Amino acid sequence: MKNILLLLLISCSFITHAQTLQVASPNGKLKVSISDETNQPQYSASFGVEQIIEPSALGLVFKQQAAFTDGFKIVNTTKGSNDTSWELPWGERRVVTDKYNELLVELHNSELIAGNKDSAGTYSVRIRVFDDGFGFRYEVPKQAGYEQIEIVKENTEFALNNADKTTAWWIPARGWNRYEYTYNETPVYQAQHVHTPVTFKTDTGIHLSIHEAALVDYAAMTLNQRRPGRYVADLTPWYDGIAVKTKTDFTSPWRTIQVSKDAKGLLNSDLILNLNEPNKLGDVSWVNPGKYVGIWWEMHVNKSTWGSGDKHGATTDNTKHFMDFAAKYGFDGVLVEGWNIGWDGDWFFNGDVFSFTENYDDFDIKQLTAYGAEKGVKLIGHHETSGNVTNYRDQMQGALDLYAELGVEQIKTGYVADGGNIKRIDKNGIVRKEWHDGQFMVNEYLYNITEAAKRKISINTHEPIKDTGLRRTYPNWIAREGARGQEFNAWGSPPNPPEHLPMLAFTRMLAGPMDFTPGIFDMSFNGLGDKTNRPQTTLAKQLASYVVLYSPIQMAADLPENYEAKLDAFQFIVDVPTDWEESIALDGAVGDFVVFARKARATKRYSGDDWFLGAITNNDARSIDIDLTFLDTDKKYEAQIYRDGDKAEWKHNPYDYVIEKKVVSSTDKLTLTLASSGGTAIRFKAL
Repeated sequence: MKNILLLLLISCSFITHAQTLQVASPNGKLKVSISDETNQPQYSASFGVEQIIEPSALGLVFKQQAAFTDGFKIVNTTKGSNDTSWELPWGERRVVTDKYNELLVELHNSELIAGNKDSAGTYSVRIRVFDDGFGFRYEVPKQAGYEQIEIVKENTEFALNNADKTTAWWIPARGWNRYEYTYNETPVYQAQHVHTPVTFKTDTGIHLSIHEAALVDYAAMTLNQRRPGRYVADLTPWYDGIAVKTKTDFTSPWRTIQVSKDAKGLLNSDLILNLNEPNKLGDVSWVNPGKYVGIWWEMHVNKSTWGSGDKHGATTDNTKHFMDFAAKYGFDGVLVEGWNIGWDGDWFFNGDVFSFTENYDDFDIKQLTAYGAEKGVKLIGHHETSGNVTNYRDQMQGALDLYAELGVEQIKTGYVADGGNIKRIDKNGIVRKEWHDGQFMVNEYLYNITEAAKRKISINTHEPIKDTGLRRTYPNWIAREGARGQEFNAWGSPPNPPEHLPMLAFTRMLAGPMDFTPGIFDMSFNGLGDKTNRPQTTLAKQLASYVVLYSPIQMAADLPENYEAKLDAFQFIVDVPTDWEESIALDGAVGDFVVFARKARATKRYSGDDWFLGAITNNDARSIDIDLTFLDTDKKYEAQIYRDGDKAEWKHNPYDYVIEKKVVSSTDKLTLTLASSGGTAIRFKAL
């Protein structure tokens, strides 16, 4: 592993004349410039011969103090570079290359330079440029008059070049349903106020994704379009309208732009991870990727209920049934929702009454964790807050202690509440309503993660703050939701459309792992056709999703009886790992189709020799030619292929699938034939 130290060179000091500075990516194709030649500092970027970001403003605006906007000049610069690699304890790949060039620019108010000590002070912009994109952040040191600050606005802009010829894929920001919307494909001018990651394609085929990395003690950034194609950072506010409450010194999250000549290049980027701090937890061998089943989907299809009564799903007997199934087929855990007191009635509004330590009478949590231990299956815990975070915070220590005592290693948390309706009670006993992605909740989610880590518990957050790569720093943040998941296919009206999964790959998934919960085998619980709530996919596409939609914890979401009715297809779910040595996006177009190949990481269960491939498409059937050059050159493989049958299509014939085998090597090619909203899943078993 390379370990070349960061090289720092002081290039200039206290320069008073206007200037424009530039830093390029290691391969020289991506260039980022910063300039103080106008009234306020600006940055811009080019990729090859094409400008991708026009001059865009920088700066911060405060409630009390003078803004860091007009009149700032570059007074000091530092250049550096880095070429190292580091290991993910779990992830899409084991070894991550961290190679960039850096420019740190210190800016002072021009009046301060001239001797007016009462003027606004100083800040720095740190820019890191990688081959796959760049990031920049604000660094504000301690200084007189800015000890305590309230940020009301970021002046940060993202001005797209040739925006009138650029396509955007986006979901609306600051809506009632948080991040759980289907994605829109529109001209840029229609993408007015959007969440990140947001993906763009220029008329020359360059793909961009704007997002942020290392979101800690700060408000999440949304993008608000002002002039056509010119977005400004729109920070999610506290209940009182303030965006960020902090003190100096501080650093902002990284503002990131991933850049690629094609769509698949976005999928092969590690930019977000590389801009996060290294692991702060030390030994994390207790964080265990794996697959699980659970008492979950049956509630969504009305077989059982979360609340108590005759149809209660979370019973001791039902949980044992799922544990028996998990043990039989090698699953690691069983998720149980609805086990704790508080689910009766309309649980969406039950945040005040949930108990996180008291179980219903028909659920014996101690007996079940002991039963699971005998079977080699872990109970996966569940904490639904219904958005009342004060009630959860008051019980969190005891709830985590209970799980730790019982040997529960993973918890799925939930924060179901409308956007802007998170309930907290302040120190004066007054109820305040916050956004899921405001600074208060950014800190609240991370508090849950760090408290769980003290007990060697991993967290899978649903209704979360968006992923910004903090899994590198806190590897027990093992997954999260943060998009429109499988449950919408049970009752979504409309359910997720055929393009939803290939859309997620190029949008939400650029942020990090998602607990989408794939694997539905019974498409007809509400009847087939395109007019009912149901998964709008073929069965083969459900299989391929285990490879395409990365998560270190994958759920086999359907009911045990539906899997046992199709054991031949279920075998792929049994075989597919969730932790990878390497991942390579082979082909794709945003919202149309995507093909991923991933190599299993060597573990107690997997040799590390096998590769897996997943290909999915939107409503259009298609054939895709794939070179197998990703396979190890010195091996032959048995390709175990799970594909759509010749008559498969999602509306009326989703169950037509074919399983076939052939011997292949890295010199071979395969043609993948995908039905409408179909897929292909392949295990390349080393011979």
